[in-house]
This record gives sequence, structure tokens and C-alpha cells, in this order.
Amino acid sequence: MLIDVGLPLSLVVIMFSLGYGLTFADFGRVLSVPRAVITGILGQVVLLPVLAFFALMLVNLPPALAFGVMLLAFCPGGVTTNILTKLAGGNVALSITLTAVVSLLSVLTVPILVSWAATRYLGEAAPSINVTGIAVTMFAITAVPVIIGMLVRVLATAFAERTERAVSIIATVLFVVIIAAALATNWDLFIANIGTLGPILIVFNAVLLILGVLISRMVGLTGDDGLSISIEMGVQNGTLGIAVAGLVAQAGGIPEYALPAAVYGITMYIVTIPGMFVLKGLFGR
Repeated sequence: MLIDVGLPLSLVVIMFSLGYGLTFADFGRVLSVPRAVITGILGQVVLLPVLAFFALMLVNLPPALAFGVMLLAFCPGGVTTNILTKLAGGNVALSITLTAVVSLLSVLTVPILVSWAATRYLGEAAPSINVTGIAVTMFAITAVPVIIGMLVRVLATAFAERTERAVSIIATVLFVVIIAAALATNWDLFIANIGTLGPILIVFNAVLLILGVLISRMVGLTGDDGLSISIEMGVQNGTLGIAVAGLVAQAGGIPEYALPAAVYGITMYIVTIPGMFVLKGLFGR
């Protein structure tokens, strides 16, 4: 019961914190820097799932875990991408815009892709997927909190600026708690598969970071833009992945589908934090 209530509430707070750090002007960058934004959106919404699909052809994961990897690949960038981008010296404004736009787009893309992936990887064992139900729930626990956070920032700008850091810290703590709960719930499965799942996710993460920068260079973007896109592609919203896994399972608690998102919630920082500085050195301005 605690998990069933706490997980969606935690995601609501995390998404509220995202909106709390946004202004409506952030969405204006979609028009002012369309090449960078379109490259970042396509990298996350199209390229990331395609890479995950082909990566799963090369490894032998149990169907539930393979499905879980695809769930992770469908998720938008994590709420910490903006912090990491600032730390690495990337284009923070672009990072904020991509996080917001792709998070809102996920309300449309994720339910449809989840339905396909369930059939593809789970076959006859796939639970009945209510695409509309997942879309409505995702809208309620992701898009609505983002919009409310943005409205609070507009209506009480000074208060929002004073409390933004505290809200961000609370969201980060909740993220850690959810990852820990997902691992604890599936501990035996985690121990049995970490030797296979861990290396796959680490390599996948590294490839995403490198491709993000290389593709950006190919389309003529700056090194800072490429670094932002790279981090957005490499750091996923693990809490959303766990929440969607729960919506699919419809059985309460945290299902095994959520394990890849939980493991990635740890390994992505181990890979991304040193990786972004290496990429900054290689592909800076």
C-alpha cells in the first residue's frame, strides 16, 4: 500500500519540481533554436528506443527484463539532467527545454510504445494494456504537475526562486528512495541478473552519451549543445520507468519490469558523470 501510493506521489513531486524550474519562455526555444531542439527530441524519442531494440537482439535477457529495458528507453530525460549539464558546462537552456518538451511528449508516445513492446517481448504472457488508461494516468502524474509547477512560478516568482533549490533536493531524495524500494522489492531477481543486466545498461549508457555528441556535431551544433543533448539521452527518468511498469502490471507494488529502470537509476550516474567531462574535453567548442 505504501509503495502503491508513494510511487505516484513521488513522481508527482518530481515532475512538479521540473515545472517549478521552468518558465513559459523556455518553450520559446523550440522556435528560436529549432535545429538543436529537434535533434535532441529525435535522439530521445526515436533513436534511443531503436538502439535499445537492436541492443536486445545481441543479448539474452529474460522477456520481463527485456521489456523493462524498452520501458526505460521510452522514458524522457531525468530531472537531474539540467544540474549535470550545468556542472559539465553544457547549454543549460537547451537542456531545460528538452527535458520539458520530451517529458510532455511522453504522455503521447510512451503508452503506444509500451503496448507494442509488451506484445513484442512478453507475447502471450503480456498483460492487457489499456493505452488510453495509461495515457490519462501519465498525464495526471506527469504533465499536470509540470504545468502546476510552471503556474506557481509565474504567479509567485519570488517565492519560487527562493524555494526552487529545496524543492529540487526533495525531488532528488524521493528519486533515490524509489530506486532503493524497487531494488529491495526485486532483490533476488536483481542479484540473479545484475551480472548480465549491469554491463548491458552501462554499455548502452556510454553509447548514448557518445552518439548524442557525435550526432550533434554532424548537424553542425556547438560542443555545448552536443553535451546537453548527450546528457539528455544518457540520463533517463527512472522513476517514470518504474511507475509505468507498475501501471502495466496492474498488480500493486513494484514489478520485475521495473528492475532495469532501478538499476539504470544508479549506473547512469556512474557512467555519465565522468563521461560528460571526457566528452567535454574531446568535443568542446
